[in-house]
Amino acid sequence: MGRKRSNEIGEKMGTIKEANDELINLIGQESEEHKDRMGSFMRFMKVNEQDGALSVKHKELISLAIGIAKQCKWCIAYHTKGSLDAGATKEEVMETAWTAVVMGGGPALAHMVLVKKALEEFTK
Repeated sequence: MGRKRSNEIGEKMGTIKEANDELINLIGQESEEHKDRMGSFMRFMKVNEQDGALSVKHKELISLAIGIAKQCKWCIAYHTKGSLDAGATKEEVMETAWTAVVMGGGPALAHMVLVKKALEEFTK
């Protein structure tokens, strides 16, 4: 892929922070428009994302790995930030990303670009 084509794709994708904001905005909009569905989902998420046998940090890292393996830009943005907010180090985030690559192969490896961008943007 040439430099010009690569830059065009990068510009269309926007920043990782923008992807995170897009997801948060969607959650807010859907919470207003579909209160029952989103309310149920958000209650389920809140209960599951609390400390339990696994810490919040470990749950965020697991969610990040799944986001990478499922190739979800918004999940990668949201859960990289969530992992950092929960106390994960850059090294823990990257080890999580590499573990996802073991399970997800080449496409997961390609999505590490987003993880690295997220680390840059969220740790500035």
